[in-house]
Amino acid sequence: MGFDTIHPEQIDRRRASGARIELIDVRTPVEYREVHADIARNVPLQALDPGAVMRARNGAAEDPLYVICRSGSRAAKACDQFVAAGHNNVVCVEGGTRAWEEAGLAVVRGKKAVSLERQVRMAAGLLAAIGSGLAFWGHPYFIAIPAAVGVGLIWAGITDYCPMAMGLARMPWNQVACDQGAGCSSSKGT
Repeated sequence: MGFDTIHPEQIDRRRASGARIELIDVRTPVEYREVHADIARNVPLQALDPGAVMRARNGAAEDPLYVICRSGSRAAKACDQFVAAGHNNVVCVEGGTRAWEEAGLAVVRGKKAVSLERQVRMAAGLLAAIGSGLAFWGHPYFIAIPAAVGVGLIWAGITDYCPMAMGLARMPWNQVACDQGAGCSSSKGT
């Protein structure tokens, strides 16, 4: 881990003292639209281009870039990408938007959505149920479907990388047009 972490309350104190704060939220546009820190702009992890983000910064290059997600996991991955690209002045917000809200800090609320985490649980459960039913009433080889889902969930738990979540994040129902209040900011080509 080549980056620092910070608690939301510390960011708020820095902001109150007049420090320039630049915060990017790396969740999907739909998650961002539902609730986000009032000072955050959306740069989804699946479209993150660290070099483009750094070139498009609003603040001074030496000011830290704060990165937030729902709970801190995706923000840490984004910070790893920045560090790997040679940008060491990134700071991961511990606890993410959940901790930001719990600290009573200002958020912007929009349209409710089903979280990516819940979508993964529903998809995995559906695939396991269908595969089990097909194996029971069809051919026993269909047992491979729930087995693959189980192995995928184990893999996601061990590595903290979930291909199913990355695929679901790209689905149309998880996309929001920037003019619909998502606060989108593509990092590609900026």
